[in-house]
Amino acid sequence: MAIHDRHSRIIRRAGTGLMLTAALCALSLSGRAQDAMPAAAVEAQKTEAGAIAVDNHWSLAEMTGDTAYLQQMLLPEYRSVNADGKAYSKDRIVAGAAKRSGTDLATAKSKIDAYKKAHPYGTSVVLRGDVAILSFYDPARGAQKGVKSSDIFVYVDGQWHAMYSQHGDVDKG
Repeated sequence: MAIHDRHSRIIRRAGTGLMLTAALCALSLSGRAQDAMPAAAVEAQKTEAGAIAVDNHWSLAEMTGDTAYLQQMLLPEYRSVNADGKAYSKDRIVAGAAKRSGTDLATAKSKIDAYKKAHPYGTSVVLRGDVAILSFYDPARGAQKGVKSSDIFVYVDGQWHAMYSQHGDVDKG
């Protein structure tokens, strides 16, 4: 599983070498009311917390092979560009996730937690209108000098949908 280089999406490549989307559960929602909300309700919010919740769900979907979620959340024109400049389509992301179909949630969460512990990252969110940009960065370098990956979401029909991801290799530069 590679949660993110991509997050790293940051590091969306932890184990299988496939780019995963993952700035995962660095999600800490503000307010007790949101903490008690069902995940789907939080994901539907046109807020930073909503976009982060969708990104977290995306990582779990890739790790458990939840292709139905990925099919509806990734826009048809979605592209993920790796640090070498190669673009990957929605179909490739979904096919990669399908290989992990049947992975139980506890195992997926455990792998994600282990990855986050080994590869810490910070998350920044820019929200403007119907667009959210999530960036995942090296905490030692900061949000301005250590961006490892970014995901762009658009809010359509009451839901956040991923449109584009860009992954870098800050360790090379």
